Parts: sequence; structure tokens; C-alpha cells
Amino acid sequence: MKDNVVAPLAPVTTEGSLADLPVRNARENASETAFSRKTPSGGWTHLTWAQFADDVAAVAKGLIAEGVRPGDRVALMSRTRYEWTLVDFAAWSAGAVVVPIYETSSAEQVQWILSDSDAQVVVVETEAHRATVDQVRGDLPTLRGVVTIEAGGLEALREKGRDVPDADLTARRAGLDRRSIATIIYTSGTTGRPKGCELTHGNFLDLAENAIEKLGQVVLTENASTLLFLPLAHVFARFIEVLCVAGRARMGHSADIKTLLDDFAGFQPTFVLAVPRVFEKIFNSAEAKASAEGKGKIFLRAATIAIAYSEALDAGRPGLALRVQHAVFDRLVYGKLRAAMGGQVRYAVSGGAPLGTRLGHFYRGIGIVILEGYGLTETTAPVAVNTPDKIKIGTVGPPLPGTGIRIADDGEILLKGVGVFGSYHGNPTATADAIVGGWFHTGDIGEMDADGYLRITGRKKEILVTAGGKNVAPAVLEDRLRAHPLVSQCIVVGDQKPFVAVLLTLDEEMWPLWAKTHGVDGVSLDEARTDPRVLAALQEAVDRANEAVSKAESIRKFAVLPDDFTEANGYLTPSLKLKRNVVMKDFGDEVEKLYA
Repeated sequence: MKDNVVAPLAPVTTEGSLADLPVRNARENASETAFSRKTPSGGWTHLTWAQFADDVAAVAKGLIAEGVRPGDRVALMSRTRYEWTLVDFAAWSAGAVVVPIYETSSAEQVQWILSDSDAQVVVVETEAHRATVDQVRGDLPTLRGVVTIEAGGLEALREKGRDVPDADLTARRAGLDRRSIATIIYTSGTTGRPKGCELTHGNFLDLAENAIEKLGQVVLTENASTLLFLPLAHVFARFIEVLCVAGRARMGHSADIKTLLDDFAGFQPTFVLAVPRVFEKIFNSAEAKASAEGKGKIFLRAATIAIAYSEALDAGRPGLALRVQHAVFDRLVYGKLRAAMGGQVRYAVSGGAPLGTRLGHFYRGIGIVILEGYGLTETTAPVAVNTPDKIKIGTVGPPLPGTGIRIADDGEILLKGVGVFGSYHGNPTATADAIVGGWFHTGDIGEMDADGYLRITGRKKEILVTAGGKNVAPAVLEDRLRAHPLVSQCIVVGDQKPFVAVLLTLDEEMWPLWAKTHGVDGVSLDEARTDPRVLAALQEAVDRANEAVSKAESIRKFAVLPDDFTEANGYLTPSLKLKRNVVMKDFGDEVEKLYA
């Protein structure tokens, strides 16, 4: 076994809770901008910490008037918007436990989460969300009330709570400490029914305080700000929400990925967080746009120089010729890409899946440093992250202060520390299986270098063993395949088979631009599946992916499926992870054809 345990930098205490943060910020920085909110006309208005604290108190009093008691569960189903953060902190201020639900969840998923958590109140965003809850209301005996944001529900709560004394709110906050449960977040359910992770106020606060100590360059710089666009039902975005409030960084919310670039331009964040697929989309869209304008070769050359420049930074210092080319492309290409992200972004935090070295070097080469990290719902998000002082692209960095990482003899990653959860809600058997000897068993496979930097190599349950006995980790192949503009999703197969193969889906959004720039416009997406020119391009993508592995691990055959893997059709989780067991069950015949 190999251990790397890092002592905490922030003071260890049981005092305080998340509910104290709005009050503290209003007391110490009342007039400082806390949030920027997008107006219907496309502009931005600003809220101070004093205004946020007042808003939190008003909604918290409304929840108390609604009958919410200390420890009650308040569920929250909404897109990423200011009201999510407001309700989060208001519920905590009322002493409640928040249960997030993805706004895309089905009625069956909503029923499971609300019933398993024994939720008493649910706050939903739209009438459509309310209708989803109403479908299963008969199966939810503990649910007392539904509050709909877009139907004036929060205004009604504020009005209802006007007569609740300040002393009641103070008493609720005083009844909490870092050991109190703050939230129950349900896992994505890639391998079965979602389990509820009980995370405490201390899990969030201790981790945020230690992260601030380590990532001060990102969070504490003057005018530090971020635009949240990932679902706040996901622990990654939720942790950043807490991090911003704890570190007093300005925060905005964007719910529509289609307006994201416009929102970047208006908000101008200094750091962003995203999953690798977002960074892939930005790159592929820029490449496709350049190709459509007849500048495809210039863009590809610029990308090559950006990657080479970043790689040279690791080796010491780029040479004169490389620096000159980099400066030229900075004016022609890189500056425009930075401007598309608001022009102020210096850092981006990536998590949720492996980023890949190509993208890491590309973005650093254009002037945006991606700090790749690693964590799970059970760890309140990050347990390891690259930091500005020393970045190793291709790794997820060293442990954060207050966190320990162990590599077991079979390669499994084990974790302990301030952010690691204590139990699954109402599921002692699952808890005992996951936490053994004080270490949380992640199911991920990894390795640690001499500096203690962690590299993720695969999932324990996803390792394929070919008929020849070769162990194959699909992740490295899949990451490289998804880098191609044509590829939306893919799944590498080959367990107990004579060779490795892959099922691919085409990217509907990228197809028109790619087709136009490659002389196949007029061909429908359905026809593209069998078009020789498309198949040749996909074969090139497979060949490039194979460069990362040995011959025994390389992909020998591929097939293109008629439809994409999406959250809507049940093949992706809300955090865009592939449900492998579901795909393998439904596409078993397609897999067998590859080996016929």
C-alpha cells in the first residue's frame, strides 16, 4: 500500500455551520458585491452580502412558519439559478437538511429520493416540476408542502415569515454545529438505485476552508468571481457554491448552456468550473467554426503550438522560436478564445471525469490554466486537485490539506479526511461495505507518483479482461475518442472477448459544421453512419486513441449506433456519466455483432 496523508491547514473545530456564513459576510463586508444576477433584458444586477443575508433570513423565517423543524428535510429541484443558493442557505439557517434533486429527474427518481429521505417540504422551480411531484404525491406520506419558485412561492414564504422573531432564527443557527447533517445528496446511480450520502456542515466548511488556504490564488484574488452553470444538484457545483460564500468570491448563475458564451461575456468570471465534456465542446466548436471560415489549418497549427508551448513549460522554458509563434497565435487565435469566455478567466477547475493531457496542455497554452481535480459525492467533491504553484497535467494533483489517499495493493484508491462522508442515509450495509478501517473505498483505480500526485487509470468494476487475459482500462481510450468532433459518446467493450472494440455515437450538434468543412454536406446524420468518408474519419480517431495503449489493448473494430447516449433516454446520469450496465444490457446484440 502507498499512503499520502496531508495535515489540515485550517484550524480544526466543531464550532460554526454553513448557516453562519451569510451573517458573517454581512457583518464584515456588508456593501461588497456577493452575487450578480442576470436580468430579463440580458444585463446584470448586483446583490451585496447584506442583501443576501436579509434574503436568506426572510426565506428561512418563511420555512419556519411553514412548519419546518430542525432536522427536517427540504428537497430542492431546480436549474442552476440564484434562488437555488438562496434556498440552500435559508434551509440551513432554519436548521433543515437540504436534499437536492436534478431538475431533469423522472417521476420515479423524484419519488425514490423524496421517500427515502423522508422529505417534509420540496421547493421546485416550475409548474412542470410541481406536476412531476404531484404524479407521485400519493406515495409520499411525509411530504407536507410544495413551494414553486416561478409561481411566487418564495415571495409567499417571505410574507408568511414576517412575524417569526429574529430570536427564533438565531436559535435555529445556534442549534447547529459542524457535526450536524447539512445535506443528503443521492449518487448518480450508474450501478443501481441511488444511495443518499449524508454530508455534514463540517464536511463542506472544513474542506472549503482548507481549499481556500491552498487555492488562495484562485479564490481570494481581488475581484475573484465565478459563473456557475453546472447543475447545483451535483456535489461539485455545490461545493464551489459554498467555497465562494466562504471565500467571499462574487458568484453568478447560468441555467441555459445555449446562452453560456453570452453569459460569460456579461459576467466576466475570473475562474470557472466544468466537466471535461464542456472543455471538449468549446475546443471542437472553435475548431469547427474556424474550418467553416476557411481557417481550419490556422486553428490546428495554433492548437499544436499551444500544446507544444505548455509542454515546454513543464520541461523548463519554451525556446525563442516557440515563444515567437506563440505570441503570433495569441493575437490571432488565443485572445479570441479567452474573450469568448469573458476575457478575465485565468483558471478553470475540471472534475467529474478525466480531462486528458491534450486538453490540459491546449488550455494552458492559450492562457487558461485548468486545475484538474478528483472527488466523489461521498467526499464532498475534491480530495485532490492541482494547484497553481505546481501543476502536473495528466494527474489530478496531490491531496488537499486535511485529506489522505491510499493506493491499495490491487490499485484501488482509498480516501479519508475532512470531506469524507460518514454514512449512507438509512443504509448501514452499504456504509459498512464502503468504509473499511476508516478508509472509504472508491472503486476507482489509480497510481501515485513520487511527489504524491494522483493519476486515475480506471474504475475497478469497469476493467475489461479480454479472453487473452489482458486487463484493459476503457477510460483512456474513451477520453481520446470523445476528443474527435464527430464523436458524442462511446463505450469500449471486450470483456472476455478476443479483442477490444467500441460502440460510437455521432454528435448531432457538430455534424452540420463538420459535414460542410469536409465536403459531405447534404448527407443526413442517419446516412453518415454508413458513409465511407465518415467511417474513414472515425477510423482515424480510433487509430489516434490506440496510440495511448499497447497493441493488446487497442481497438480493432467499431460500430456506429443510430442514436446518441443521453440523459433523456436513460444512458447518461445527470452528471453525464455513462450507465455502462444499462448500455451493455440494451446494446448486447450490437456488441455480439462486432465479434460475429
